[in-house]
Amino acid sequence: MTAKPQTPLQPLIDAVEAAAPLDTPGETVGKTVRNTISPGPIKDALSGTWLGHALHPMLTDVVIGSFMSATLLDLIGSDEDGTAQRRLIGAGIAAYGPTALTGVNDWADAEPTDAAVRRVGLVHASGNAIALGLYASSLVARRKGNHGKGKLLGAAGAAVMGLAGFLGGHLSFTQGVGPNQTVFDEGPEEWAEATASDNLEDGKPKAVVVGDTPVFLLRHRDHVHAIHDRCSHRGCSLADTGELDGEVVECGCHGSRFSLRDGSVERGPATVGQPAYEVREQGGKVEIKLPE
Repeated sequence: MTAKPQTPLQPLIDAVEAAAPLDTPGETVGKTVRNTISPGPIKDALSGTWLGHALHPMLTDVVIGSFMSATLLDLIGSDEDGTAQRRLIGAGIAAYGPTALTGVNDWADAEPTDAAVRRVGLVHASGNAIALGLYASSLVARRKGNHGKGKLLGAAGAAVMGLAGFLGGHLSFTQGVGPNQTVFDEGPEEWAEATASDNLEDGKPKAVVVGDTPVFLLRHRDHVHAIHDRCSHRGCSLADTGELDGEVVECGCHGSRFSLRDGSVERGPATVGQPAYEVREQGGKVEIKLPE
């Protein structure tokens, strides 16, 4: 078992991860999102397939940066009528919708298999929604000339947004929602035995482990393809869940499609391709290594 990091907010994390009453609404929201945003161009756009990594973190910078900048100007002072703060809050509100949509898209793919991710994600999103409400109320108060109330509401929004952002960081950096699932074990750099040649049947995928790396093997028309077996998107086994379409494999978990020739992404929501290996057969053995 991996030791939990000890932080001042660890009790909050433990409480949220253990909050079983969140499962029913979380499952409902997650299922609705997955049914609404199916694999294809829209999901690819929201996932960041076109960008090469998740889109959501980039957009959060716009929302957080705009709201926090307004609050900082409240603290250090700016123009007398607060025009800059109002414009910044307006920018944050405008960016909130796309940011939330990309975030719930990423979360919905992870939550079915991990209750802790489901619960943390739901509280993270709820906290951001509360922060949005506070900043929107702050903007209304400022426009009515009640700058003191506007500043207090903005400060409250910043505090809530900070806690929600902390949970978002926990989702990404501790619970692993978003990072490339193959990055820490790409495969052998020197020739290494994967399996005996007789173990490969034409057109039938086989999962093997080479060193510490899970590898997907497929004999196809007298050629053996080899790519990383753990889907870069959420870590599902391509050999166990995938469906073949010629020289393309489609992950059975979320629909990402990868070329067996070079591991490149044919369709998201994956944003990173699979490590692909050079293959040779000699002495009745299949050997693989990363390309130079």
